[in-house]
Amino acid sequence: MSVRLNPYLGFRDTARQAMEFYRSVFGGDLTMNTFADIGASEDPSEADKIMHSMLETDDGLVLMASDTPNTMDYTPGTSHAVSLSGDDDARLRGYWEQLSAGGTVTVPLEQAPWGDSFGMCQDAFGVSWMVNISPAQA
Repeated sequence: MSVRLNPYLGFRDTARQAMEFYRSVFGGDLTMNTFADIGASEDPSEADKIMHSMLETDDGLVLMASDTPNTMDYTPGTSHAVSLSGDDDARLRGYWEQLSAGGTVTVPLEQAPWGDSFGMCQDAFGVSWMVNISPAQA
């Protein structure tokens, strides 16, 4: 048996676009179900909103998201971030370039005091990302 921690992001009417963007960054298989697909809302304006989506990549990354229903409060948070880390410099720098394009870099990707390369950005959908690149192990 195993346990897996998966980030689950909430959006207001942009989950489809955000998840398609993340698929363009990370690759993988994306599944999406609308509120209409699942019969989860009686509000016709929510029929095409995303009730649940999941992106699974070949290397094991999993990201989930949904649109927040109209009846629920939605306040984009600033107290969370999705963290990508490892020693695959080229892959992580590629993710960084794509995620930060059209967004806001809050900490440039550069050498950090602990010796790794580290950066923080907020993508075009308001999601905060942290990228930490460790030196490759010999």
